[in-house]
Amino acid sequence: MINLTRHRVTNLATSGVTLDAVLYTRRNYSTHSPDKFTFPPLLKSCAQLGDAVQGRTIHAQIIKTGFFVDYYTATALVSMYMKVKQIKDALNLLDEMPERGVATVNAAVSGLLENGFAREAFRMFGEARVSGSGTNSVTVASVLSGCCDDIKGGMQMHCLAMKSGFETEVYVGTSLVSMYSRCGEWVLAARMFEKVPHKSVVTYNAFISGLLENGVSRLVPSVFNLMRKFSEEEPNAVTFVNAISACAGLVDLRYARQIHGLVVKRTFRFDTMVGTCLVDMYSKCRCWESAYGVFVEMKGARNLISWNSVISGMMINGQHEVAVELFEKLGSEGLKPDSATWNSMISGFSQLGKVVEAFKFFERMIALAVVPSLKCLTSLLSACSDTWVLKNGKEIHGHVIKAAAAERDVFVSTPLMDMYMKCGLSLWARRIFDGFEPKPKDPVFWNVMISGYGKHGECEAAIKIFDLLREEKVEPSLATFTAVLSACSHCGDVEKGTQVFSLMQEEYGFKPSTDHVSCMVDLLGRFGRLREAKEVIDQMSEPSSSVYSSLLGACRQHLDPVLGEEAAMKLAELEPENPAPFVILSSIYAALERWQDVESIRGVIDEKRLVKLPGVSLSG
Repeated sequence: MINLTRHRVTNLATSGVTLDAVLYTRRNYSTHSPDKFTFPPLLKSCAQLGDAVQGRTIHAQIIKTGFFVDYYTATALVSMYMKVKQIKDALNLLDEMPERGVATVNAAVSGLLENGFAREAFRMFGEARVSGSGTNSVTVASVLSGCCDDIKGGMQMHCLAMKSGFETEVYVGTSLVSMYSRCGEWVLAARMFEKVPHKSVVTYNAFISGLLENGVSRLVPSVFNLMRKFSEEEPNAVTFVNAISACAGLVDLRYARQIHGLVVKRTFRFDTMVGTCLVDMYSKCRCWESAYGVFVEMKGARNLISWNSVISGMMINGQHEVAVELFEKLGSEGLKPDSATWNSMISGFSQLGKVVEAFKFFERMIALAVVPSLKCLTSLLSACSDTWVLKNGKEIHGHVIKAAAAERDVFVSTPLMDMYMKCGLSLWARRIFDGFEPKPKDPVFWNVMISGYGKHGECEAAIKIFDLLREEKVEPSLATFTAVLSACSHCGDVEKGTQVFSLMQEEYGFKPSTDHVSCMVDLLGRFGRLREAKEVIDQMSEPSSSVYSSLLGACRQHLDPVLGEEAAMKLAELEPENPAPFVILSSIYAALERWQDVESIRGVIDEKRLVKLPGVSLSG
């Protein structure tokens, strides 16, 4: 009868009917004496239920019946307390245990790691090795899972695994692949992956997901194909989810369709996670019809994430009418939109330039007492760049203030400042900027102010912001220098512009882009310093047409036929179908009364059959 009871408890616990297992034992405990096999499955049931109270009750029975001295029962107790987050009780038990073995150490180490006590887990692992309690490949693999950002500690564990002969065991090898991937060392992860002789599907999944996390999606198709060709392991749903995610990142529609074809042949083709990833993949590959088709096929296996994915996908592909139709149908499956759903609609309309529709959905969301996310607020702010929606922009600012910490969030405040600058309210933008102490190190935060001041002709303020940026030891970006040079060009500050242009190259090591050179050519050209402008252009390996266009415009302003001819010829080489260079050069000759040269240029225009676009009058 004792054996019958034991088997009944074990079967209930292992089949997942945990509450029944506990209750069954409590009913039968008074009539049948327990043995050493009775308590471990019961403790496992308590752990699965997260029931610390029931666990303590069983602990008391273990003490009464004298089974605490049993190694397996004591180990199960430690594991149970760790699983129900009673760390102190688990550690007290460890101290009281007359005998500690490998299984006990493993239960304690993995439990500490699961509860976020990585340092204590490493200490216990070290003590176990010194005391002779014993460690095995499971212990090493458990400790490796705790080396999230600690590459040094991870490498030490790798050395230990090599010395112990565990390195190529599939469990440890997979943990090493995961550890190196998490630490950003995907090359070391790849080397470790190659070393594992008998790779499991988990090993492949760990490596593929690691490649995705490290931005090396391009290698995923090769690894996936190797698995299918040479491994006895069959890809599972997780493998396909990773492969599908790689296709989405690579925007590779051909490979995407191949993966979809393989999914259709599998039993998990209607799996919610796989189907949702397929919808996302097709959306990002700009194939919205296929995304919609997969979503329709998923009927019966769709959740809110699936709906959010297809709604977002329709918006990404400009199918806002389909997105609205899907949004209105959410309730048909007993679902309610969450913040991600609302954000997809609002940011989608904002990015499509449909400001009115974006704010309509925003008002619907607020009416339902849904708190807007920061992402939602920033997407709306990007749409409030005209004075006619300034009122809406101020409303969004109000919601930002209500969100307390949001006003101190640089990713929210930056678009707020940008919105006020674009609407001509530089004082409002400056109030937000001055409210940050210390100032953020993100150059985008500073660029918004510099470019905003420059566009509104407040060039001195723009230059002062740049000087403050340098005082605050913020690293400027290429866009920062574009904004400063543009401001200098607007206000005609040649000396400051020249100084900033030199600073960009000599102190910060930036190579001037076309935008930087265009600003300098425009600035120098306005003040007749054409030779200096030409020297700036000569520094470029491949000057663009816009640069020569700026120089040619300056030559016309200052009537320099020599440089004008050179600029016009270069521009004609870059844009052979454009008659503008010859027309401008002709106007320079005409202003200098060089009529013979004017006739010569007109002959060139006729010979090349270039057509000058006629002027258009808007006066009616």
